[in-house]
Amino acid sequence: MHSPHDPFVRVRGAREHNLQGVDVDIPRDVLAVFTGVSGSGKSSLAFGTIYAEAQRRYFESVAPYARRLIYQVGAPKVGEITGLPPAVSLQQRRSAPTSRSSVGTVTTLSNSLRMLFSRAGRYPKGAERLDSDAFSPNTAAGACPECHGLGRVHRTSEELLVPDPSLSIREGAIAAWPGAWQGKNLRDVLDALGYDVDRPWRELPQPERDWILFTDEQPVVTVHPVREAGRIHRPYQGTYMSARRYVMKTFADSKSQTLRAKAERFLASAPCPACGGSRLRPEAMAVTFAGRTIAELAALPLSELADALAGAVDTSETARVLTEDLLARIATVTELGLGYLSPDRATPTLSAGELQRLRLATQLRSGLFGVVYVLDEPSAGLHPADTEALLTVLDRLKAAGNSVFVVEHHLDVVRHADWLVDVGPQAGEHGGRVLHSGPVAELEGVDESATARFLFDRATPPPREVRTAQGWLKVGPVTRHNLRGVTAEIPLGAFTAVTGVSGSGKSTLVGEITEELPGVGRLVCVDQKPIGRTPRSNLATYTGLFDVVRKVFAATDTAKERGYGVGRFSFNVAGGRCETCQGEGFVSVELLFLPSTYAPCPDCAGARYNPETLEVTYQGRNIAEVLDLTVEAAADFFADTPAVVRSLRTLLDVGLGYLRLGQPATELSGGEAQRIKLASELQRVRRGHTLYLLDEPTTGLHPADVEVLTHRLHELVDGGNSVVVVEHDMAVVAGADWVIDLGPGGGDRGGLVVAAGPPADVARAEGSRTAPYLARARQPLP
Repeated sequence: MHSPHDPFVRVRGAREHNLQGVDVDIPRDVLAVFTGVSGSGKSSLAFGTIYAEAQRRYFESVAPYARRLIYQVGAPKVGEITGLPPAVSLQQRRSAPTSRSSVGTVTTLSNSLRMLFSRAGRYPKGAERLDSDAFSPNTAAGACPECHGLGRVHRTSEELLVPDPSLSIREGAIAAWPGAWQGKNLRDVLDALGYDVDRPWRELPQPERDWILFTDEQPVVTVHPVREAGRIHRPYQGTYMSARRYVMKTFADSKSQTLRAKAERFLASAPCPACGGSRLRPEAMAVTFAGRTIAELAALPLSELADALAGAVDTSETARVLTEDLLARIATVTELGLGYLSPDRATPTLSAGELQRLRLATQLRSGLFGVVYVLDEPSAGLHPADTEALLTVLDRLKAAGNSVFVVEHHLDVVRHADWLVDVGPQAGEHGGRVLHSGPVAELEGVDESATARFLFDRATPPPREVRTAQGWLKVGPVTRHNLRGVTAEIPLGAFTAVTGVSGSGKSTLVGEITEELPGVGRLVCVDQKPIGRTPRSNLATYTGLFDVVRKVFAATDTAKERGYGVGRFSFNVAGGRCETCQGEGFVSVELLFLPSTYAPCPDCAGARYNPETLEVTYQGRNIAEVLDLTVEAAADFFADTPAVVRSLRTLLDVGLGYLRLGQPATELSGGEAQRIKLASELQRVRRGHTLYLLDEPTTGLHPADVEVLTHRLHELVDGGNSVVVVEHDMAVVAGADWVIDLGPGGGDRGGLVVAAGPPADVARAEGSRTAPYLARARQPLP
């Protein structure tokens, strides 16, 4: 029995995911970093075990009724954990925040600002005092009724809806209409209503054109379709919908990203005429503080907002208390180098690094004590210069009496740690063991560790011959976000790295590269968005590998005798799947006051298929057993099936040999999802020049995995293609052929090309925040 003052968190028998009954002791009140190759089990230990158990214990103290309203992770697979304080988790959320979410709402600055205007603002004579909700564009009390608090209105016009007025309606004059049967139906309804669908659009009378495009009426008429040889067309009741109504409805309601993007092409966005883009009702805009409205203050960069509030002359006690609170909140955000952001900046326009630091700033303000902070790669998406600011914040969290447990790959953060837990040695079933738990320097003696090689390797990286450009791609001039008339030239047939501090405009610049630009040819964008949102989507289905595997099973003698087709071996359609769990492999068990738990399906025991389907085997394994194979094992198993081997080989090439073929998409990290996309792209037979565009491809990757990935990317360039990466990893940048460095700072202080050229030249560039770090990456360790 450990004493109540035991200074360690002691984990015994952790078996979450691939952890192999791990025992580990980690001291409290230190900065402890968890390292290991991608998929080794470090997140399973830090988040899946330590944080999940702390959260479960906290929920034990919450009233059962309230517990039902909170999302619960469930109990981790672990023998016991002692010495565990309450925990706060800061994970990398990759979900897309809405346009109503802003810097102010994430940091809760908006709440304080609204309270300041409500309680200490200057109201017009005789005006009633407003509640703080009346200053929020996200409430019914405050939102401008015209634009519903969005600040912009989407309108359409005849020019947008009918780009070529020389065409008739039958020839497709109304470009905004849907294609296929739906468009033909609208044309036939117009015909039945008596409109001339064969006259050029410009010859139709203006009143008719206005009605066709803009009416809100939805008349129903009987349509007699034109007879086609051999097909019977019966009359039907057709409803008319104007082009504007169709575009607005699609833009507002469609779940399909493609349809929404198409609808958006026919809309022009403009500031709302009622509120002028302020998003608020006139009553709220009539109130001022320090001579400005709340919309004017929210539009200021935080550093300027602090000056405006500090210089306010209002002497009331209420104003003093509220402005002091605001200034303290702003100070933590500016300390993290985010003073250039304004409170009204929409969250979707922020980079992952900016968003993560905003959440950290909020935690710093909370002043919690005696807590374990569990952080998921806080340096992801951060330039080395920003990582230094991050280390300061982590030290402050620790100095305030907390334990800081960080899952991290960035070597500067690893070197800064007080305690290191290295998990490995490899990924998946070849990992899940703690190789080292102790001071950083002691890892050097652990031969099995993949981390040690990079942490203590003092060899100079071999100089790489810089490739000669086969041509140049001109991007710009770009004026968007913080870029103002910026142009850049990218070499074709080369490896280009785009660098710069967070918020300098890197993603905005590469976002302007489209297939329409001369010299691009085919464009492939590989991002970190999830490859699927449900467990039905998995590695095999996404890469198209599953189609080939199903064909292999359908071609077996047993399948042919029974008349089983390819569809029989899909767990997504009725027929071959287990109907009890509908091919999910598990059933959800509602436990009312406890978190819902997933249990293996009682009929198929998690196999997903019915017994008849599982009787069909190929080389001694049924379809469920094949889906349970790792990529590595499957490569040996399918050695005689070239179509399968090609897919598996590309997955092995990007370092994903440890994943199971049937691994649900929901279990994959952003880095894994990105590499799966890259692998499915690499397995295609390529013709001609392709430009590969990757946004921070090394995020979430251990240096050993980065090595494998960059090797593959350089092979693509050697094959006559071009690769452009937005990158913070200086080891990758040092190995590039060309570097475009943006900056010098973030937000309004960035948006310029500071330097462009081979890495050796950019490493010497004056005024570049990247240069000193790039120069260091080109030198051996001391």
